[in-house]
Amino acid sequence: GEDYFMVASSFSNSPALPILHSKDLVNWKVVNYCLKHIPEFRYNNPLHGCGVWAPSIRYHEGTYYVCFPMPDEGIYMTTTKDPFGEWSEPVNIRPGAGWIDPCPFWDDDGNAYLVAGVAKSRIGYKSVLHIVRMRPDGMGIFGDEVKIFDGNENDQITIEGPKMYKRNGYYYIFAPAGGVKTGWQTILRSKNPFGPYEYKVVLRQGDSPVNGPHQGGWVDTNTGESWFVHFQDKGAYGRVIHLNPMTWVNDWPVIGVDKDKDGCGEPVTTYKKPNVGKTYPIVTPPESDEFNTRHLGLQWQWHANKKDTYGFTTDLGYIRLYAGSLSKEFVNFWEVPNLLMQKFPAEEFTATTKLTFTAKQDREQTGI
Repeated sequence: GEDYFMVASSFSNSPALPILHSKDLVNWKVVNYCLKHIPEFRYNNPLHGCGVWAPSIRYHEGTYYVCFPMPDEGIYMTTTKDPFGEWSEPVNIRPGAGWIDPCPFWDDDGNAYLVAGVAKSRIGYKSVLHIVRMRPDGMGIFGDEVKIFDGNENDQITIEGPKMYKRNGYYYIFAPAGGVKTGWQTILRSKNPFGPYEYKVVLRQGDSPVNGPHQGGWVDTNTGESWFVHFQDKGAYGRVIHLNPMTWVNDWPVIGVDKDKDGCGEPVTTYKKPNVGKTYPIVTPPESDEFNTRHLGLQWQWHANKKDTYGFTTDLGYIRLYAGSLSKEFVNFWEVPNLLMQKFPAEEFTATTKLTFTAKQDREQTGI
């Protein structure tokens, strides 16, 4: 309909797997989290580089599905009828390390599939995409896993992050290659979900300032426009989101602006907004918090799964936090679970707060 939803990785921060909502693909707001807690006991401590990696969100026959990987534990699925409400307890539909970046797909004939990449750090090799049959309810996979593309055999090294679609009888897999900092967007297509697939590069940095434009998804509007939502790696600032126009030429997508008409575009820095039939007000993710309700703002995440002993919110204009005990005498913040944090809202910003510290015993510390 008129609603767009986006999900993102969150690693070992909690609550996990944020959901964003938009009416026009430009103004986004954080509206929920799929996971109140990361579903493994070891995430009671921060485990950097582990936890929730790149998820995908799909809508099928009245149900929202979010499929997400935990590279050491497996591929999980959670569902809901209301993305603003409660999400189901996640089910590990493919236990075991190695598979990442899953995307479910439902075909016209009722068959369902799961496509995924692999992480060399967990499985010993990379640049390979697999597909496997999935139960129509999304709660399991079956049959043999089929390797459908090997980037080691061509110039598509580090291909990963597949997203699967169908259009005009073709199965498409949108997959980034070349690495997050310097890579590009590759498209695979076939008349059969198990291949063989041909491929084409459709988006590169070119002369634009947007490095590594890839790892995104195709979105179509109710007015018939196509758009591509993807990220750009900006180091400590994270992976920021870009929106690029997308057209179809000879059953291949062309993303961004194709200056030389070779079928491969480059990202735009300024462009008209999508035509969604209406105009909506400017919205940004929340930043400030007066702590005057009994619930934390949705911008806040803990460094690891939250425990009740970390503190509590109030409706009196403050949040009360408690010191936690650590096994080591000297520890840096990298290892502390009870940090309350939010992502940088911009490259330059000012943060102001009032802090009162009442130590109960020696060696207690606090800070911002």
